[in-house]
Amino acid sequence: MAQLISHLRSGDSTLALFTDLTNRQLRRSLEAEHGILIAESALVVEKALDVGLRPVALLVARRRLDALAHIIERMPEHTPVYALEDDAVKAITGYRVHRGVLGAFARPAPRDPKDVVCHAERLCILEASVDATNVGAIFRSAAALGADGALIDPTCADPLERRCLRTSMGCVLELPWARLAHWPEPAISELRDAGFTVASCALSPDALELGAFAARRRSEEAPGKLALVFGTEGEGLAPATIAASDVVLRIPMARTVDSLNVASAASIFFWELFRSAP
Repeated sequence: MAQLISHLRSGDSTLALFTDLTNRQLRRSLEAEHGILIAESALVVEKALDVGLRPVALLVARRRLDALAHIIERMPEHTPVYALEDDAVKAITGYRVHRGVLGAFARPAPRDPKDVVCHAERLCILEASVDATNVGAIFRSAAALGADGALIDPTCADPLERRCLRTSMGCVLELPWARLAHWPEPAISELRDAGFTVASCALSPDALELGAFAARRRSEEAPGKLALVFGTEGEGLAPATIAASDVVLRIPMARTVDSLNVASAASIFFWELFRSAP
């Protein structure tokens, strides 16, 4: 049975795993040192348990104890469950935890990009996406709309960061993904060798309209594997990435709008190109 703790204990190193969650620099070093991730909300905590991650501790708002009883019951024996008042939780984490529960879990082992590629027909690739909320939203759309996996470049935000996990509704834990050691080459050449058409999603003068490209693929008896590449807000994809791709795609815009938020755009690309894939 889990160990229910209803008072603060000075020098508690396990409770310290939840400190200063809004301090990104501190959290990166702390989570790397202890090999943990922080799952926020009952849904994300349950998904972490469902995929087999090892829980280290729970931090629960006391007012939510009854509502979260089914999760607490799933904790392995002797797992500390801190049940504290809202003000105490805020003092520890640095913000008001509206969802009422945070779980510290051991991080899963990193996947080999080759393992993700060899089991996929439809891939999402993120280049220099440093905004955690956008990364989480893209993972959620990718999982919901037919992607088989995701690859991220060396500079991309950590998909296991708390805000990514929360925004993705835990989909980061379900969609196979891996971080590339190098990008864009030799990764793009290796994807092409694996049978993928690599499509950059960018505002280039020679870009094809998404609808026309989607219609062409739907008309093909065997359209083949497809990897969609998305860049960062503002600057978009690097010229070297666009040049190395097989095709460049864009969403036609009305009025004076030239682009969409990358997470919104990714959802449209996934809907058009992944839902209709064989």
